[in-house]
Amino acid sequence: MARNTLGWKAYFGITEVLSPLRDLDKWVRRKLRCYLWKQWGRAGYRELRKRGVSVREAWNTSKSAHGPWRVSQTPALSIALPLRFFEQMGLPSLAPR
Repeated sequence: MARNTLGWKAYFGITEVLSPLRDLDKWVRRKLRCYLWKQWGRAGYRELRKRGVSVREAWNTSKSAHGPWRVSQTPALSIALPLRFFEQMGLPSLAPR
């Protein structure tokens, strides 16, 4: 995946309009949070707590009736899976920060 993302970055690197790249960057991270949330399944509460989310926030998120796509945008998942988590995994950013 990282190789494909770098290809997009190289292809669009000559552009001066960065908002589409930033939007795509956000979408990719949200999609990865969604997949990780689905992968955690019933252990979602434990994973959130292990990653520094408060008891209340982890409980509310894990018991949410919303689907994984909507949950992937919650503050709890942003705390548990911050930008640096994806950088450490080797996911390159498309747009400069």
